[in-house]
Amino acid sequence: MDTMKNMDGSPKTSIPEMMAVLRSSSDFIQYGNSGASGRFWISYFRTLVDSKILQESVLSAVTSGQWNDLDELKQTVPVENAMVTSDPDVMKEKLLQGFIMITRSEYGKSCLLVRVSMEKSRQVSLPEVEFSVVGPKEAFVESIESNIHLIRKRLPSEHLRIKEIHLGKLTSTKTAILYLENIANDENVRSVWQRVNEVEIDNIVDSSLLAQIISDNQHTPFPQHVDTERPDRVVSVLSEGKIAIIVDGSPQVLIGPSTLVEFFSAFDDYFFNYIVASFFRIVRLASMAFSILVTPIYVAALNFHYELIPRDLLNTLVSSREEIPLPPILEALFLELTIELLREAGARLPTKVGQTIGIVGGIVIGTASVEAGLTSNVLLIIVALSALASFTSPVYRMSNTVRLMRFPFLLFAEFYGLLGIVFCFCILATHLLRLSSLGRPYLEPIYPPRTADMKDAIIRLPFSQMFKRPLQLRTKQPIRFSKKKAEKKQDIDE
Repeated sequence: MDTMKNMDGSPKTSIPEMMAVLRSSSDFIQYGNSGASGRFWISYFRTLVDSKILQESVLSAVTSGQWNDLDELKQTVPVENAMVTSDPDVMKEKLLQGFIMITRSEYGKSCLLVRVSMEKSRQVSLPEVEFSVVGPKEAFVESIESNIHLIRKRLPSEHLRIKEIHLGKLTSTKTAILYLENIANDENVRSVWQRVNEVEIDNIVDSSLLAQIISDNQHTPFPQHVDTERPDRVVSVLSEGKIAIIVDGSPQVLIGPSTLVEFFSAFDDYFFNYIVASFFRIVRLASMAFSILVTPIYVAALNFHYELIPRDLLNTLVSSREEIPLPPILEALFLELTIELLREAGARLPTKVGQTIGIVGGIVIGTASVEAGLTSNVLLIIVALSALASFTSPVYRMSNTVRLMRFPFLLFAEFYGLLGIVFCFCILATHLLRLSSLGRPYLEPIYPPRTADMKDAIIRLPFSQMFKRPLQLRTKQPIRFSKKKAEKKQDIDE
């Protein structure tokens, strides 16, 4: 007799072998029982199933109902997700997902699998990273079913498509790809599905791991997918033609394709007047540039270009550094690394202790370093403002990238002055020009220049002007609404 084999050529596990492996775990339960239709066997992991559903819905129907075979029993059990199979691999997979297995004998060749998994997750709460004063106050949780519900509730469209796949050879993590079929570009959908489907890894425990694997360029500090914890933001980008990826166990949803300017756009910008929102966006962009460049410019000016500093300011800088034994570069690196140490300590310690370390530690170390003559008070102010400016990015991953960018700029400023800063900027610009997100330009609409997409990039125009979807997405429906109707103002007597 030929041995049954899997698709990869390996021999299939027999049912007795499978049960022997599962019984080695202390939380696996298997026992025989009798009912109105005779004797049956039930197997399950007690830590994965809901005992209330098992007792009240499944066992009551199995013991009291009349059934001759498993197909009849399937119709009797009042649980939606049930299936009859004779494949040992399917049995093992479903048992590990919270199903119970019902057979006629201890090692029955076919079985009925019924889902009675225990669903435990925290309640929907306030956003912690993307909190806004105005607008919705709901955030994603670790349950993929709850997250899809939050999206479906806000986007009750028959065109919303959800494709599910399990990733990770060990974790078998449920992952869902969401898009609007009548809007999203088919090429983008195929690209995302192909990349996710080809993921080869043993475990996926969070969406951030998946984001690194499916990125166009894994050798860059710049994030290529926006991750958000806000359902309203996901619904908004889905209506633009983008694609969302949800990973079970992660409260962050990935969005793509993404552009650089999106990482400096907070979703609560749309809850304010376009003038106010545009001002805040410009402030964020200016803050990022300030955070990266201000300390390198300080080092370059003191080393090479002190003649460019106004005399009054130069006197202040000289007097603040007259007793400092360290050169500007070491002084700057000392303070920058101190700020990074305080950030990491505050992030790793418990919340209340971390806040105390961040505030008290910054004050004590800053004051002590100035009094000890290790750093100047002027540079201390500059580094503190630079650190504060880096927090203005609405996306945490981009703020980490900005923190990292300061160090290569500092080194170039030390060796080549302002010319080194310009050279480093050219390297950075070249790198950004080569980046893409799901095959779409990362710097769009700045390059390639697309005037039509500038309406919601560095600044935000009124909603009446945003009647077209982004050109880079190549959507099936480029027009969002009628521009004439949006701009029409009715008279009071109409």
